[in-house]
Amino acid sequence: MTLSSIRNVIFVLAVALTGGCTVFPNLEPPRVMDLALGQSVAGAQKPIRAALRVDTPYASEPFNSSLILAKPTPREFRAYPETRWRDAAPVVVRDALVNRIRQSGTYTTVITDTNPAQAELTLVTELSAFHAQNPESRPEVIIELHLQMVHNRSRATLCTRTVRIVESASGSSVDQIVTAFGTAGSKLAASVIEWARRCDYPSRLMPSQETDRARQP
Repeated sequence: MTLSSIRNVIFVLAVALTGGCTVFPNLEPPRVMDLALGQSVAGAQKPIRAALRVDTPYASEPFNSSLILAKPTPREFRAYPETRWRDAAPVVVRDALVNRIRQSGTYTTVITDTNPAQAELTLVTELSAFHAQNPESRPEVIIELHLQMVHNRSRATLCTRTVRIVESASGSSVDQIVTAFGTAGSKLAASVIEWARRCDYPSRLMPSQETDRARQP
């Protein structure tokens, strides 16, 4: 390319950029999806008189991202193109749990780990599955969450459980997969709430721990 040609190319680029244009095509923005939960849970007849903090679930790659994941084989993850969750998957799960626990009235107060207020209890969780599998043949969504209820004053673990939800999707499109995620999320939240009610705070505290609780202002 001659010097004159190079100058012409530079001139064209400068004009295009100055005019607010670009010589590169604009990529389509991704679709941003939320975990749309289904039917509400039944309200608690007698709420647990305690404040509950719901921590954002611990998660490792690739579950700590906003990718909508599929696992076509046991050794491979893929992401649905041009589509993502509205936030990282652990945050999406946390917000869904907080919303449903508040609706249920199981505790007098429910806050997230971004809230500086004090709480008697913390729900600590670990997200170990949040993906679709067999996406082409028999698509189904899997959510697996390990639960741990911690008494904040004594740091004692009151209850533990692992919840695994498997929900079939009506088809292989991303919309059908996301709908299945919503159904699975509803079942997950209902299971977590029922488990929390059976955890039976404060009767699971040791006598010395109960004494410490009584001394709290």
